[in-house]
Amino acid sequence: MVIPLITPATEGALSVPYRAPLDVPYKLFEQVAWLLHEHRQARHTCRRKLGCFKQALLTLVHLRKNETFSHLGAGFGISQATAWRYVDETLDVLADWAPGLHAAFTGLGAGDHVLVDGTLTPIDRIAADEPYYSIKHRKHGMNVQVIARPDGTPLWFSRATPGRTHGLTAARAHGIVQACLTRQILVLADRAYQGAGATFRTPYYHHREQPEHYQQFNRDHTRLRAPGERAFAQLKSWRLPRRARCSTRRISTIVHTLLTCSCSG
Repeated sequence: MVIPLITPATEGALSVPYRAPLDVPYKLFEQVAWLLHEHRQARHTCRRKLGCFKQALLTLVHLRKNETFSHLGAGFGISQATAWRYVDETLDVLADWAPGLHAAFTGLGAGDHVLVDGTLTPIDRIAADEPYYSIKHRKHGMNVQVIARPDGTPLWFSRATPGRTHGLTAARAHGIVQACLTRQILVLADRAYQGAGATFRTPYYHHREQPEHYQQFNRDHTRLRAPGERAFAQLKSWRLPRRARCSTRRISTIVHTLLTCSCSG
């Protein structure tokens, strides 16, 4: 038996298939499939290359593992263009189910408090794309504001804005400051939001030079804000937001899709 020699010229053309598990709840997978089924029924497009369950699996694999469309197409027996269309369609369907800012505050009122913070979704950009460069993180990305419950459960993800956008500027632009003031909801945030006023509470600057009760306030403030990192952990558990290769115009849709997945899962 003659074994062919793999040379650098032909090595890239070889493809070795393998099977791997997807660590998402089956309840989420089933719910995405049924939403796609309703979407197809409404548009009368039931005959497709992939069924609803396979399309749901295709999208969740893309979100969870950040696979390229060429790899997804090869794994599901469809073309790269078809894989892109299926994923894009599913993202739009799921993003429509993400709660808006005012819907996220349902059940909250005076006396309640939430956690507000921002995160950066890294993107592929060159040095000339200055609006997308975050000086704080020293990389290009998109700014996403997150509102979470005191236990870290995400309530709302904002639309993505260029990474250079300051946290306070983004909070005002998205209407977070005004919405919390209207409902008299206390907001715990870091120093980036100092000057927001309204119901925002931020740590004191130069607390080591301040009286002891200021230092104690900062310690308590940090302890209460700590669970907010869980909301970021849920967002970044999906690999796609860790390094987005898509157009910046689609990142908001992806973020809202992940909010729907977080609420459903």
